[in-house]
Amino acid sequence: MVLMALVDTDILAQHLDDPDWVTFDCRHDLADPGRGKTDYLASHIPGARFLHLDKDLSAPKTGMNGRHPLPERSLFMNKLGRAGVDSRKQVVAYDAQGGLFAARLWWLLRWSGHLPVAVLDGGWNKWTSEGRPQSTAVPGPRRTQFKGRPRRHSVDARFVRAHLGKASMVLLDARAPDRFRGQNETLDPVGGRIPGARNRYFRDNLEAGGCFKPAAVLRSEFGAVLGSSDPEKVVHYCGSGVSAAHNLLAMEIAGLRGGRLYPGSWSEWCADPSRPTAAGGPRSGEG
Repeated sequence: MVLMALVDTDILAQHLDDPDWVTFDCRHDLADPGRGKTDYLASHIPGARFLHLDKDLSAPKTGMNGRHPLPERSLFMNKLGRAGVDSRKQVVAYDAQGGLFAARLWWLLRWSGHLPVAVLDGGWNKWTSEGRPQSTAVPGPRRTQFKGRPRRHSVDARFVRAHLGKASMVLLDARAPDRFRGQNETLDPVGGRIPGARNRYFRDNLEAGGCFKPAAVLRSEFGAVLGSSDPEKVVHYCGSGVSAAHNLLAMEIAGLRGGRLYPGSWSEWCADPSRPTAAGGPRSGEG
C-alpha cells in the first residue's frame, strides 16, 4: 500500500506498529509558535515524531525571503533520515488545523523526491474524537539515510515576475478573500496580491467536520476558479508558502496534478517595493 495524498484514521490505526510507516505531528499555532510542541508533549498519536514549522520545515528568515522560506534541502533530508525515513517508508503527517501545516510537510517531501507521503484526513481532531490511542512517549532516533530525488516543484520571484500576464502561468492565491483584496492584513506589512492572481481560499477545501471534500467536488470547485487552464501551469502562493501547499494537496486529491509552489509567496513578494501589486476586488481575468 502506497498512499500519496490522504490516509484515513482507520488505516493509520492499523499501521501504528508498522516499522515501514513513520508518522509526524505538525501541529502549530502562528500566534503561539511554541504551542505545537507543548501539545505534542502532552499527547500525540503513538509513535509520532514532532516537526516544528519554523525550526524544521523552514529556513531562517532574512527579511527578504518570506516568513517561511524553504529549508535547506540537504539539512531537511538529514533530519528525515534521523527520524527513520528512507525511500521505502510510508510517511504520514497530521496536525489539528485541517491539514494546513501537515500539507507543508507533504509538499516538502514531494519536493525532496519522496512520494509515499499522506496527510491524515481529519487530523488530530478526528483521531481524538474517535477515541483512538494517544501517547506521551517520545520516540528515540531511528537513524537511516534518506536519499530523495529532488524535483522541480517550485518557482521563484523572478519566474513569477517574468510570467506575469502570460498564458504560461496561472497564479492561485490560497489566502482568505479579504487578504486577497488587501484588507485586514495582519501578518505582512503590505496588503494586496500579485497582479493577475485568482483566489481559492484553502479552507474551502474542507468539509464542515475538517476532512477534505470528495475528489469530484474539489475538481468541480477548482475548475470553476481555473476554467480550462492546464493544472501544470498553476503557480500556487499564499502569505508564506504554507497554506498554498494545502491547495496543491487538494488539487492532487482532485486529480489536477502538476502545479508548482512559489514558496516566498506574498511575504517575499511585497518585501521588494519594485514588484507590482494589486488590491481591491478581482479584475478581469482574476477570480
